Amino acid sequence: MLTSKQRSILRSMGNELEPILIVGKGGITANTIEQLDQALSARELVKGRVLPHTEWDTRETASELAEATGADVVQVIGRNILFYRPPETGRSPRIDLSGEG
Repeated sequence: MLTSKQRSILRSMGNELEPILIVGKGGITANTIEQLDQALSARELVKGRVLPHTEWDTRETASELAEATGADVVQVIGRNILFYRPPETGRSPRIDLSGEG
């Protein structure tokens, strides 16, 4: 669970990111989950987007993807979603959430 300070740090970092995960008409598929899982393993912080003119609710999509990948939903704005997952045990974090640097 992220603190409000950690969320703030991640939100500011997420402003600069381009969405690399796209949820379209097909919705959440095994491939979508796998893509997000791999991206989180490599980057820790990933921005996604639910395309307009789809029947998918952005908040529901965010919570389903987060649950499937073990990630936290940092922020949902419009159709954009920001996900964070800390590195696996034994890996050093790429993102410093201490707020000291």
